[in-house]
Amino acid sequence: MSELKEFDFIVTEQSEGERLDKCVDSLMEHLSRSYIQKLISEGDLTVNGLSVKASYRVRTDDNIRIILPAAITPDILAEDIPLDILYEDNDVIVVNKPKGMVVHPAAGHYSGTLVNALLFHCNQNLSGINGVLRPGIVHRIDKDTTGSVIVCKNDFAHASIASQLKEHTIVRKYHAIVHGVIKEEEGTIRTLIGRDPSNRKKMAVLPDTGTGSTVRGKTAITHYKVIARFDRFTYIECQLETGRTHQIRVHMSCYGHPLLGDYVYGPKNCPYSLTGQTLHAKILGFFHPSTQKYIETDAPLPEYFNHLLNIL
Repeated sequence: MSELKEFDFIVTEQSEGERLDKCVDSLMEHLSRSYIQKLISEGDLTVNGLSVKASYRVRTDDNIRIILPAAITPDILAEDIPLDILYEDNDVIVVNKPKGMVVHPAAGHYSGTLVNALLFHCNQNLSGINGVLRPGIVHRIDKDTTGSVIVCKNDFAHASIASQLKEHTIVRKYHAIVHGVIKEEEGTIRTLIGRDPSNRKKMAVLPDTGTGSTVRGKTAITHYKVIARFDRFTYIECQLETGRTHQIRVHMSCYGHPLLGDYVYGPKNCPYSLTGQTLHAKILGFFHPSTQKYIETDAPLPEYFNHLLNIL
């Protein structure tokens, strides 16, 4: 177990009026916004010695104190599950995640996850920044999405990769098959994405109603280009500029070309026997936390994806 860590910051004029959680998010880039809000609610993040809400508007010269609890060894079973490793060193590991595997434990999925497999493979040596249920996890992909996931083995690497994600410098290219024939060769979809007001389990494109709206989403940008066209479908590559939940699935559905096999954002009836969306995280490029050398991995398309392309 590591020692307790304390941080103190004085709010400058540039941050005057910002929400507390947003202000801390810019100061501690390796912490997720949800984790910051958890620290606030549990009294481990205070302003001028007092507990306040995440929505508190900071003032110049406010003293923000953050106490990061000691990392606890996860009470998660390490399981000997085979991993398709694309890259690995002492700081990071990039894994080609198979379809049907959940990235980290959650309600209903406490075993058989990528984290269970990583704990065994890495002998418990994973970063602890995102809590005991998500050791090493900086980003994730959906259960039925296949492909590259980068995992961090220490807090230094975690902070570096999280910062690159926040600055949109990590290259993330996905391959997908969508309904319909896209006419243009390439394009960009730029919207706001947030929780669907009518179904909190889904994400949705939300109208830009101004900063005062409580339903305003976050900016989401997806670049796409056509790889091949078929009679009723199109094979495309999508490059994420931002990384919102279900971003590609929501954007392509909104654009009128939902992903083949996506029963949440697309047609309920699928002409092929598929378990979820045909979406694969193929290319992942990042600057190594220690060497700053650019590294790019390429996850081969899964067998089901290649088989489907051959059929089409």
